[in-house]
Amino acid sequence: MNKITAAITAVGAYVPEDVLTNKMLEEMVDTNDEWITSRTGIKERRILKDPDKGTSYLGIQAAKNLIEKSNLDPAEIDVVILATATPDMPVAASAVHVATQIGAVNAFGYDLQAACSGFLYAMSTASAYIEAGRYKKVLVIGADKMSSIIDYTDRTTCIIFGDGAGAVLMEPNDEGFGLQDEILRSDSIGRASLNIEAGGSLMPPTEQTVAKKLHFVRQDGKTVFKFAVSNMAGVSEQIMKRNHLTNDDVDWLVAHQANKRIVGATANRMNLEDEKVLMNIERYGNTTSATLPLLLSDYEKNFKKGDNIIFASFGGGFTWGATFLKWAYNS
Repeated sequence: MNKITAAITAVGAYVPEDVLTNKMLEEMVDTNDEWITSRTGIKERRILKDPDKGTSYLGIQAAKNLIEKSNLDPAEIDVVILATATPDMPVAASAVHVATQIGAVNAFGYDLQAACSGFLYAMSTASAYIEAGRYKKVLVIGADKMSSIIDYTDRTTCIIFGDGAGAVLMEPNDEGFGLQDEILRSDSIGRASLNIEAGGSLMPPTEQTVAKKLHFVRQDGKTVFKFAVSNMAGVSEQIMKRNHLTNDDVDWLVAHQANKRIVGATANRMNLEDEKVLMNIERYGNTTSATLPLLLSDYEKNFKKGDNIIFASFGGGFTWGATFLKWAYNS
């Protein structure tokens, strides 16, 4: 009997209609299009402006897109895992609401928070469920309404982030496709370098925390950049060596879209040609948990059955990792 692996069998995505361009940001903070583009690769990002809609809305739309494209009966879904750093509210898991709203009546759901590495960690969890034979259809969603935690007077963060969601369905595979290997890491050395200081149990909300803008994302850009380049590139190179992959063997790099230079440094360590490095940061910015599935959605038609894909990510905490996956279908 062949070993059961967890394969991606369907992809969906959603981004809001409203666009925030670099030119528009020039009217809000002291910055300009050339500065943003040259340092990040970002030209525009999508924003969910409706104050009555949160991250769950983004996830619901991405899931519905997947369901429609794949003709999936949502009642067959066993588990819904929502990777997000911006849940609708504390305590009540947003994944539960997503599952209910898409008609996944037989599924249980929960949120997973690992900042920008959340989707990679969620894929790992879904794969473990499937390889153990416990569940057969796991819906993994990466979604973040980053605009809800961004200070649009802070030019160091407001130029980077956007809103969006992507989803994949993971199912058992006995042909040797799907997730082959992973290297996941974390280190709290980065705890103070990229975070939201207030709002958790360590510093609950008060009038003072709100007045001091402590509920917005803050980062030490130089430190984050240094660790991201070193660690994301390091595990990507390591997973290639561990699986005896050369640059010719790797068909695609699906890397977290935080900064074009970070992705480029990772590709250089892997000795990959530019055409194998998937990028959409110029259109969406950094959508945190959503960057990896949005890449899969945008480039799905390019993938062929058996393609070797390396996923790579780096996020606050710090969290990072790389995954080796064989694509399971022709689009």
